[in-house]
Amino acid sequence: MDQPRFLNDLNAKVSELLAASPAKDLEKNVRVMMTSFFSRLDLVTRDEFDVQAKVLARTREKLEALEARLADMEKQASGSK
Repeated sequence: MDQPRFLNDLNAKVSELLAASPAKDLEKNVRVMMTSFFSRLDLVTRDEFDVQAKVLARTREKLEALEARLADMEKQASGSK
């Protein structure tokens, strides 16, 4: 018998057995339970996290620029007294 065909047939039979077995039901139930659990945690996706990280980085840059500007204005104000 041809080796690749034998492996393909074996794989197909194992898949059939698993599809009809309680293991498949268990897998489905665990998947549903995990999905439900994660949805209750109110998690964010990686894309949402990355967007928020970029927004935070830009906000920090603006804050640093404003702090530097304020420091310059305070120097000017204290120098003109």
